Amino acid sequence: MEVDVPGHGRIEFNAILFDLNGTLGVEGRVPEDVKGLLTRLASRCTVVILSADTFGTLEEEFKGLPVRIERVSSGAEKAEIAEGYRPYVAIGNGNNDVAMLEKAELAFCVIGKEGAAVDALLASDVVVTDVRDAMEMLLDEKKLIATLRR
Repeated sequence: MEVDVPGHGRIEFNAILFDLNGTLGVEGRVPEDVKGLLTRLASRCTVVILSADTFGTLEEEFKGLPVRIERVSSGAEKAEIAEGYRPYVAIGNGNNDVAMLEKAELAFCVIGKEGAAVDALLASDVVVTDVRDAMEMLLDEKKLIATLRR
């Protein structure tokens, strides 16, 4: 996918990488409408969920969805796996997402019910209060352009 943002430049990416807890869901559970948005995004590019699976719900939550699952144990491992998907968009909220966010072509920080780490916020290009908003911006480039244009 690609989008031209006036004054910002062209953003190209092959994959969208998501953190699970605090980003896509709360306590390992992902709302059904968010799963629908993941499916829509997966029709346009590779969608990857990177998670330590703290709540043990990873396989169950994404069963049957057209997404890739990458189990990770640290932020360093998350960043290393992310490199294999370059160029990518990253969406996260925690300290273990910072390196992945820093190296992304476009980075979103989600400040949701579980909050967000300050370093994740500072490593991001766009900050949202709901992952749905980030997903909608990627599905409708005009929303992204409206936020990022200079």
